[in-house]
Amino acid sequence: MAQQFNPQNIKKRTSVLVFIKGTTAPLVLYVENPQELYTELTQLMKTTSNVLVEKETQGPLKKVCFAANQIAAIAMQEEQYV
Repeated sequence: MAQQFNPQNIKKRTSVLVFIKGTTAPLVLYVENPQELYTELTQLMKTTSNVLVEKETQGPLKKVCFAANQIAAIAMQEEQYV
């Protein structure tokens, strides 16, 4: 018998996806304020100087570090979970 899920138990969370040049899979970052991180990273993409980005996250990746000039794209993803 298939397990039935109560729609009230389904929650949503938003992650920030960072696509690094030369890689196939994005970094999936779960943070407290994803919109703020998205805005910060898009502003860094506009600068010409090389900035080191280091963030602590709440998901499987606990700490991440990458060069801002290596960012190819950024996205926000909303997902449902129980």
